[in-house]
Amino acid sequence: PAASLTTAGNPPSVAAVVQTATKAVVEINVEKMGRGAGPFGFSGNPFQPFSGNPRPQLLQGVGSGFIVAGNGYILTNDHVVNGARKIFVTLPSTGANYPAKVVGTSFALDLAVLKINAGNNLPTLALGSSTQMQPGDWVIAIGSPDGLEQTVTVGVLSAKGRPMTIGNRNYLNLLQTDAAINPGNSGGPLLNLQGRVIGVNTAVNAGAQGIGFAISSATVETVLPKLLAGQRLVEPYLGVYVTNGGNVFSTAAPGALVTGVMAGSPAAAAGIRKGDLITAFNGQNVTVGNDLVAATRSARVGQNVQLQLVRAGKKITVGVRLAAMPNKLPAQPANTGG
Repeated sequence: PAASLTTAGNPPSVAAVVQTATKAVVEINVEKMGRGAGPFGFSGNPFQPFSGNPRPQLLQGVGSGFIVAGNGYILTNDHVVNGARKIFVTLPSTGANYPAKVVGTSFALDLAVLKINAGNNLPTLALGSSTQMQPGDWVIAIGSPDGLEQTVTVGVLSAKGRPMTIGNRNYLNLLQTDAAINPGNSGGPLLNLQGRVIGVNTAVNAGAQGIGFAISSATVETVLPKLLAGQRLVEPYLGVYVTNGGNVFSTAAPGALVTGVMAGSPAAAAGIRKGDLITAFNGQNVTVGNDLVAATRSARVGQNVQLQLVRAGKKITVGVRLAAMPNKLPAQPANTGG
């Protein structure tokens, strides 16, 4: 178990936190087949495509993770290991590389648990409470940006509860921080000054400075036991790209404006069209796009739901049978707008 770093009457120093925490932070190297190359970054897709759609080739990427159980269970991002042919974990204590296998995954939440066989007494990091953190609280990020293992950066928690669409994933409760997070930090811990993990570093806005994002520990703790038990969490999906109604494309009414429909999805089967404005999900009002995302996630795979929507000025109701989200969704087309 992780040791408490609190001293009598005084907060611990960053150096004290780092000295203990880095022992449990690992570097993850993977091999995948893909059409481009690049480190794990903002898009949620670890390999950025080249222009010209080249032939598939063997690609290498680097990410981060941290040990959550002393017998070799490691938490990281799903996008770090999704589709990997080979995964190797480097332990900081010895520099030794260990082959890893994926134990449990959640595509929608972008979380994965790996297992290595490196003994039963490895140093670990424990989860802290992201809900008790406030904007302005100090945070520490540790990982392997650009393959520079054990890199430490410090900043503050900039905001909580950020919803964001990155690549083909919809995040609802991200932590925002100005601690430097770069490609390769994905999957590493975001720590409080007690050395507890309050987030899993996930994305950075490459077009800005000091805007990084982490999956909150409040989200992690709801699924970590299932991931450790070897489950692939199956989430329901509707299969639409949406943006907010109300002030988009001169839409007067609030709702989730459909800007695209995935081929073969439940939405496509139900006849939902681009331009539909979804205003309710099973009787629950939908005023912005993320309301629809949250309502869908709270439903069940195989559940029949009723969508109220506005099409060409007319109110209609459409029945949809939700399906299990595939392991890999198509990246959102650039012209969907949301």
